[in-house]
Amino acid sequence: MQLLVPTKRRAGRRASQVDEGGRTRVRMGKGDVVARKREDEALLAVARLAMDVSIRATGEMGGLSPVQLRALTALRISPGMNLAQLAEGLGVTVSTASRLVDRLIAADWVQRRTAEHTRREVSLTLTDTGRAVLRQFDDHRLAYLHECLDTVGADRRGAVVEALGELVRVSRAE
Repeated sequence: MQLLVPTKRRAGRRASQVDEGGRTRVRMGKGDVVARKREDEALLAVARLAMDVSIRATGEMGGLSPVQLRALTALRISPGMNLAQLAEGLGVTVSTASRLVDRLIAADWVQRRTAEHTRREVSLTLTDTGRAVLRQFDDHRLAYLHECLDTVGADRRGAVVEALGELVRVSRAE
């Protein structure tokens, strides 16, 4: 016997129900139903939270696009990468990455230099201004995340932080 419990429905969202096995059944239209476990829903909610926090912080930055932030973040993680590496990391063509880098250089967030190991390549690094922009972006994201974390009971807050840290550690191990 399947016991289906209705869940909240927000405007624009599809109707869903939770069965006794903890799976969420979502009606996609024309009779299709996708079953998900509560664990799946929690993971998707974490992904949406991360995206929402980044989008909100991007909005606070004024005039800085998510693609520009992705490029700056990639250069913070791997300073000195060349144009082809940046393009691959962003999932764009080299010509698209080149135009993006031109805009980042014009904003004084990135500098382009001849690579030390070969004069045929350029090396891309953040400027002090670019690092400051990323610090400000991180500050905005942290403020929003702390707002969320502060709503968790003090007795559970440490466990939530530990669980999120573990999720990040195992994702980087792969």
